[in-house]
Amino acid sequence: MPMVVGVVAGVAVAAAAVLIGLFKMMWRVAEPNEALIISGSKHRTEGLEEGMGFRIVTGRGTLVLPGVQAVRKLSLDLNETELHVDCVTHQGIPLKVRGVVIFKVGDDFVSIANAGRRFLDQQKLMAERVHNVFAGHLRSIVGGLTVEDMIRDREKLTGQTRAACGTEMEKLGLIVDSLQIHEIEDPTGYIQNLAMPHAAAVQRDARIAQAEANRLATEAEQQSFARMAQATRDSEILQAGYQAERDKAGAAARQAGPLADAAARQEVVVQETRVAELEAHRREQQLQADVRKPADAKAYEKRTLAEAERDARISGAEAKAKETELAAAAEATRVKTAAMAEAEATKARGTAMAASTRATGEAEAAAAQARGLAEAEAAKAKGLAEAEAIKARAAALAENQEAVVAQQLAENWPEIVKAGASAFGNVDNMVVLNGADGMADMFAKALTMGGTGLGLARQLLASMNQNGQTPNGTSLNGVTAPPPARKVPVQE
Repeated sequence: MPMVVGVVAGVAVAAAAVLIGLFKMMWRVAEPNEALIISGSKHRTEGLEEGMGFRIVTGRGTLVLPGVQAVRKLSLDLNETELHVDCVTHQGIPLKVRGVVIFKVGDDFVSIANAGRRFLDQQKLMAERVHNVFAGHLRSIVGGLTVEDMIRDREKLTGQTRAACGTEMEKLGLIVDSLQIHEIEDPTGYIQNLAMPHAAAVQRDARIAQAEANRLATEAEQQSFARMAQATRDSEILQAGYQAERDKAGAAARQAGPLADAAARQEVVVQETRVAELEAHRREQQLQADVRKPADAKAYEKRTLAEAERDARISGAEAKAKETELAAAAEATRVKTAAMAEAEATKARGTAMAASTRATGEAEAAAAQARGLAEAEAAKAKGLAEAEAIKARAAALAENQEAVVAQQLAENWPEIVKAGASAFGNVDNMVVLNGADGMADMFAKALTMGGTGLGLARQLLASMNQNGQTPNGTSLNGVTAPPPARKVPVQE
């Protein structure tokens, strides 16, 4: 029985140890500065969409099934990123903005879920991502501002940047605890030049105030010296009077002679003169130290400033002249280049026109040559044909003279009639009897005379064949109209 109790007790202890071990394996606690993201089973968290597939636990413990669910931690600590952004203002002036952004993951479940989706395995890259977001918006905002706006109202720049980045930071699940613009660097010296007029005005006012104070002090010192000299003079006069009275009393008392009295007065005058000379010399030295030297220093300062201003104006004028000279040289180069390009284009067009003209002239010359050759060939062929015709007629005339004469008489009958009628060409007045019958008989006889005799016809044809023309100048190949006959009046 005791053995059974011991076994049961051992089993119970072992079971308790196993349960404790399992509980430790399954129990997870979220630290105050972290959030547990548990995935592996379907959960529904307030404020999140249904079916996100993970659960968020903050500030408490929870049970997790090992092997079924995975637990990862998302830090809720503060983070910071240094801003080093090169920007360009609305005036086109480059600036370097230096600042710092302090941010963290939001405490609500929506922010933790957004940050978990984006940075759970890349929490070390969170600062770089935030820097990129702020750098882009900072460049955009600075581009719409002037340097004066950024210097005078830096809070405005900070507020606009935070407002512009707020939506994107919310999507990332992050909130900005602080945004500070530490420094605005100006590599071009614009800000320094902007402050120079104010600094110069302050220096001018300070110099004016110092000069006024020096003037008042000098006047006060001079007045003091004048009063001192006046007091010294009065004292010396009184002393001299007292001394004269004492000397006079002594002389009277001693009853000294005129020589002793004169000697006493001479000594008094000599002493007084020495004292006056010493006092005048002292006053002259004091005036040199108080008036002339400050005046010389002021004159030297004004002369030095004037020379510096003159040198600055000369340097500016020389720079402007150099700039104008460079601009003129660039313009001359551009004009020369354009002129050379135009000359090359004109030369190319002239070359093309010359080539076109030469080709056209060569084509026209070839055409003219072809036409001349064609005309020459045609004239040659025509001459050969006419020669063959003449040769053929000569041969026919030799074989059958009568037939050829008859044919040529028929062909040239109009010319023969004209030749017969030409006999009346020189008649001015002709009297015909028997009216119309007489006229007809006269023309019939003239025609008969024109055709009588085969010998006459042969002679005519022979003459025509030899000369190629009729007796009155008519060509065998063409007819030349006879000269107009004179009008013959007919009388019945």
